[in-house]
Amino acid sequence: MTVIFNDPSWWPTINSNIIFSYWTVAAGVMVVYDWVLTLGQEIELIWRQRWSFMTVLYLVVRYIGIPYAVVSVLGNTVNYALNGIFGVIYAMLGVIMIARLYAMYLGSRMMLTSLLAISLAVIIACAVTGSIAIKDTVAEELMLSGMHMCDYKDEGNDQLLYLMFWMIYTVWEVLALCLSVWITVKHFRDPRRPRPSIGSTTGDFFRVLIRSHVLYFASFVCLSCFELAIHSAELMNTHSTIGVQILGGPSDILLSMQMFVLGPRLILSVREYHATLVADFDAEDSMNSIVFQEHVLISTSSTV
Repeated sequence: MTVIFNDPSWWPTINSNIIFSYWTVAAGVMVVYDWVLTLGQEIELIWRQRWSFMTVLYLVVRYIGIPYAVVSVLGNTVNYALNGIFGVIYAMLGVIMIARLYAMYLGSRMMLTSLLAISLAVIIACAVTGSIAIKDTVAEELMLSGMHMCDYKDEGNDQLLYLMFWMIYTVWEVLALCLSVWITVKHFRDPRRPRPSIGSTTGDFFRVLIRSHVLYFASFVCLSCFELAIHSAELMNTHSTIGVQILGGPSDILLSMQMFVLGPRLILSVREYHATLVADFDAEDSMNSIVFQEHVLISTSSTV
């Protein structure tokens, strides 16, 4: 059923929706631009290398991002599909983070088991809270002063559930960062380094991992702060304030940047490092290095 309003009191809502659509378009342009910018690296480091599980993750995250950015311009009419993609991408980013930590802890099975258990608990908790929130949301078609819009009404404590979702995932991201920083500091303070079996390149590898991780985490912190502020304000029935409307746009851009720009770069940066490392050595060199894929220590070759 379409609800028609011609009341001028709805004009601020119309203007807010138009402004938010501009932010959404900007997020889509940013994702597509980054894809064009890194296409050469992608062809060289992803498509021309032997495929692995990390290759599949990279391609899924990268190439879901482009249609996601385009479809999101359509607005709330595809809200359920976008939320489903959102959940899948964050689960994949969690797998990428586990692989990075597994490599940094030199193939520790205890660390891998612990990370898988924690990640599974986080994914289940986020999936349950997100599903309940979406289930309790009712769509409504509006015609405001001749402009077609879709509105969603919450029948339950949806904003509280969204707050729980972001708090749970924030705990996971903070844990992953702490583990990364801890092993990096431990490595550089180890008096026995560099290890003869790996060489002095290990320190550079840790720098590459921690640098890309910190940038990824910084974007998540900004995004999480925006989302927590938005849902907290909506929970207190102050969602019509200008401040909350302003936060919605940057939050959309940060979300796209974290998932579809910095997410794929977590893999691409390490592939680029190893490609540079291999280029610095003769083809007949038998040097071994840490490789970011299923195995932690394998000989450097075209399988990177």
